[in-house]
Amino acid sequence: MAKKPEDKVLAQNKKANHDYFIEETIEAGIVLQGTEIKSIRNAKVQLKDAFIRIRNNEAWISNMHISPYEQGNRFNHDPLRSRKLLLHKKQISTLIGETKRDGYTIVPLKMYLKNGFAKVLIGVGKGKKEYDKRDVLKKKEAKRDMDRAFKERNQ
Repeated sequence: MAKKPEDKVLAQNKKANHDYFIEETIEAGIVLQGTEIKSIRNAKVQLKDAFIRIRNNEAWISNMHISPYEQGNRFNHDPLRSRKLLLHKKQISTLIGETKRDGYTIVPLKMYLKNGFAKVLIGVGKGKKEYDKRDVLKKKEAKRDMDRAFKERNQ
């Protein structure tokens, strides 16, 4: 299990917690080109439709949008290119084993800076069914109502 990010969160995939039961998280570095880190530091990154695929025993993140840097001119990068994730061989093999099971996938959860390096928190999650999503929303709403009633009673 990875530690929670202590530094500034630059991008968050809120849809992942809605669509998946996240069971395990791992912190991964990311290989960047040229001006991508400058765009990331300006929080011009989006994880909404991103997904992680394992190819040739390497982890790759696809569909992560990093906007081109404004002062980058011809040195700018392709915003939607696949980027390699930096993981240990043992971590990749456990991810492969986890995703072999039915309904499990690897999704990016957060992107943040840690000691000046861009890191991605990835999670292994099992897809939720439609009734699971409704059930979770009902529980959240009931908890919110109970907290509101408790707060009113104490005042």
